[in-house]
Amino acid sequence: MKLNPLSDEYRPRIGLTTYWQEASWGVWQSQAAIVPGKYVQAVVAVGGTPLLLPPLGTDTTVLDLIDGLIVIGGVDVDPANYQREAHPTTAAQPERDAHDMALTAAALERALPLFAICRGAQILNVERGGTLNQHLPDLIPDAAARYQPAPGVFGSVDFTTVRGSLAEALLGKQATAPCYHHQSLENVAEGLQVTARAADGTAEVIEMPQAPGWVLGTQFHPEENLEDLRLFAGFVEAARSYARTTQHRERQGQL
Repeated sequence: MKLNPLSDEYRPRIGLTTYWQEASWGVWQSQAAIVPGKYVQAVVAVGGTPLLLPPLGTDTTVLDLIDGLIVIGGVDVDPANYQREAHPTTAAQPERDAHDMALTAAALERALPLFAICRGAQILNVERGGTLNQHLPDLIPDAAARYQPAPGVFGSVDFTTVRGSLAEALLGKQATAPCYHHQSLENVAEGLQVTARAADGTAEVIEMPQAPGWVLGTQFHPEENLEDLRLFAGFVEAARSYARTTQHRERQGQL
């Protein structure tokens, strides 16, 4: 039985972008579309149904079938996307960039709720015309110890939110979150607003206040703290509202 989005039992369908790389399972090792499990756990825990969107066969019309999009973390964004030469530490996957930017642009066009995490926030900024700092330790001497302390080891960042922002509404005036990145937002694209910063000035949350839909990007990794799912809960609630609004319009013959 297909649940009506107007039903309280409806679980919003959440698309998640994925990695595409070598992986192993059982006795097998091959290229695979993968998502770190905590993203999936977080979506399920707050009442969503996760659907994976691998970076092959990109088709933006798939967004018509979902209620919200999460652009997950991962490798660096190719600096060619913002007309820069690559830093020696930059490692990119251009095909994944094209996929993630296409879905991001299509989500914004549809006013589909968009949650952009770490690399996802950088994708959002670059897709809208912004630029990135390719290696934070070049700008902030102790950045590596704070934001990427060791391979596979998450750091922790404290940040302060902007009054009246979505970030403040969901997290309060100050919060702490796991982080793992060596790049950051440089020039913030027109239409985007930084609504939380670390003490060293690093942009930690971006929003689109004038956008018709729910849009929020984090430089940190909220999925890594399953004890604090306030951002995921806010996102999935926005996805539920989007589904209900879309259903209403369909019934009125407006779509």
